[in-house]
Amino acid sequence: MDEVIRIEGIKKHFRVGEQEVKALDGVSLKIEKNEYVAIMGPSGSGKSTLMNIIGCLDTPTEGRYCLAGIDVCNLSGDELAGIRNREIGFVFQSFNLLPRYTALENVAMPLVYAGVGKQERLDRAAAAMRAVGLADRMEHRPNELSGGQRQRVALARALINKPSIVLADEPTGNLDTKMSENIMKLFEEIHSSGNTVVLVTHEEDIARYAHRVIRLRDGKIESDEKLKKI
Repeated sequence: MDEVIRIEGIKKHFRVGEQEVKALDGVSLKIEKNEYVAIMGPSGSGKSTLMNIIGCLDTPTEGRYCLAGIDVCNLSGDELAGIRNREIGFVFQSFNLLPRYTALENVAMPLVYAGVGKQERLDRAAAAMRAVGLADRMEHRPNELSGGQRQRVALARALINKPSIVLADEPTGNLDTKMSENIMKLFEEIHSSGNTVVLVTHEEDIARYAHRVIRLRDGKIESDEKLKKI
């Protein structure tokens, strides 16, 4: 298998007043292409910081990070944005949809930054919305959609650039049990189609959908376990 994420000795320190906080304290891990990984840990364990570094939304204080064979630690802001747009699709707990735009326009938004023409943007966004079962909700605005529908819009947007990696931060945190199950079935389909999936969650039942669970505590990896799938 091909390695898509390699992290070596990553540290991330913050200064809060006079105190230095070690959000990550020497984390090393590898994730192969088409793995399905859950990152778990209590509040303050460093899991969201690690996700932000993997997603090129933040840079480490120390250490090395290679994404798809590229050492990203020394890239400029524009270069980071470029690789992020090409390689990574994000799904957030809060959906991060733009309220004044339709669902279709929200899904198409990453293609604006990629320089894709308007008609192709809309065609690809419509195909992505059909893929997540929202063909009849394209012209609805976020406030006209249920929480589960909004998360499916966010998922369609994450997939629009055909990223190799899908990162999800507490993707079911605002959803009820039934909606959570539906969203996780979509993640299973995404993984089955060849994507690498990495999700942050504090819920054990959500982590069990993954094939590997990495647990953090106090900025360090406490355990790294592959789950047996029946």
